[in-house]
Amino acid sequence: MVPRVLVFKNSADLLREFKRIGVDAGGMKIMRPKAFLRVVKISNVPGFCANILKQEMLSFGGDVALSRGSITGTDAHTDCLLLGTLAQYASLSSKLKKQPFGLSELGGRIQMCLLHAGGGGVSLHLPGRRLRLGHRTLIMGILNATADSFSGDGILGMDPRRALDLAHRMVDDGADILDIGGESSRPGSRRISAKEELKRVLPFLKLFAKSLPEAVLSIDTTKSEVAHAALDCGVHIVNDISALRDDRKMAGLVARYGAAVVLMHMKGTPRTMQKSPRYDDLMGEVAGFLDASIKKALDSGIRQDRIIIDPGIGFGKTLAHNTEIIEKLAELKVFGRPILAGVSRKWFIGKILGAEVSERLWGTAAAVCAAIAGGADIVRVHDVRQIKEVVRVWDVIHKR
Repeated sequence: MVPRVLVFKNSADLLREFKRIGVDAGGMKIMRPKAFLRVVKISNVPGFCANILKQEMLSFGGDVALSRGSITGTDAHTDCLLLGTLAQYASLSSKLKKQPFGLSELGGRIQMCLLHAGGGGVSLHLPGRRLRLGHRTLIMGILNATADSFSGDGILGMDPRRALDLAHRMVDDGADILDIGGESSRPGSRRISAKEELKRVLPFLKLFAKSLPEAVLSIDTTKSEVAHAALDCGVHIVNDISALRDDRKMAGLVARYGAAVVLMHMKGTPRTMQKSPRYDDLMGEVAGFLDASIKKALDSGIRQDRIIIDPGIGFGKTLAHNTEIIEKLAELKVFGRPILAGVSRKWFIGKILGAEVSERLWGTAAAVCAAIAGGADIVRVHDVRQIKEVVRVWDVIHKR
C-alpha cells in the first residue's frame, strides 16, 4: 500500500482515474465537483455583501477571507478570497441568485469565472475562417517593417521577393499567423505618422495577401488608418497594443470588417512605460484593464469570439512583474478568450541570462513553455522553426 498525491490537470484526468478504479457512474457525478479546490478573489466588495458571502460559504462548508474591519463595520469595502470546491461554488451561485445588492449578478459571474478557468477549447472566428484553440499552441511569427526593431531583424528595406521568401519560410516552419508591424514599440520609442507607417507595411501586406492566401495575417498597429488599409488587403487580425484606446475609430472599424482584435495591457506608452512602473496588485490591475477593454470591444460591436487578450509582457513591467505575469497567467483564463503571450527575445530574458538579443533563443524557449503551462494559446515569436519544435514537444507531453 503506497500512498501518492495525484496530479490532475483537469476533471477529465479525474474521470479517467475514477474509471480505472471502477467507480460507478452515480458516484462519479457526485464526487467530481468535490475534487477541485478553487480560490476566487473579488475586489472592492461592500462590507455587508462580504459578510453575506462569508456566511453563505460557511453554510456550504467553504469559507471567505475578508478584512477584520469589514466584520467590525469600520471598513466600507474589502477584497474577498473565496475558498471552496466546485460543488460549494455551485451551491453558492444558486443561493446568490435570490439575493439583492448585486449579489445575484455576482453569483453568475463567479460561475462563469470558474467555468472558463477550467479550460477547454475556445474558437477564434476570423474573416472567412475559424481557428480552434486549445488542442495545440498556435505560433504567431513576427515580421517587423520598422527602422529600429529591438531584435535587429526587420524586413524594412528588404527586397520584396526576399521578404516573401522569409514569410513563406515562416509558414513552412510552422507559423499559424504572420504579424506585420511598421511602428516600433520598444521602450523609449517615438510615434510615427500613419502615412509613414503605411509606406512601410502596405507593400508587404499586399504581397503576402496575394502570395500566401492560406496564411492568417495580422497587422500590428494602433492607428485606424493603417488598420483600414490592412483590412482592405485581407488582413484577419488587428493587433492593437493600446487595446482600442489610442484611436477612437479603431473599435468600430474592426467590428465593421468582422476582424479579430488583440487587446493588450500596457502601463503608459512605449515612450514612458519603463520609467519605474509600479503596481499595488499586478494581476488585479491587468485583469481589471482587460475586463474593461473586452467590455469596450463588445459595446462597439466586436463579437466575443473575435477577441484575443494579451497581458503585455514587457510593456510597463519590471523583471519581477514579467515573471509574475508568466507564473500567474492562468488567472486570465477566466475571460474565456485566447491568451497571446509575447516573450520572444524580451529584455527580461536578457536580464536573467546576461545575454544580448541574439543570444536569447533558449531563454525564450523556457519562457514560452512557462507561458503555455499557464494557459497561453498563442505565442508570438521571432524564431519560428526552433520554437515550433519546443511547442510541439510541450503539447504532446501535456496532451493539448
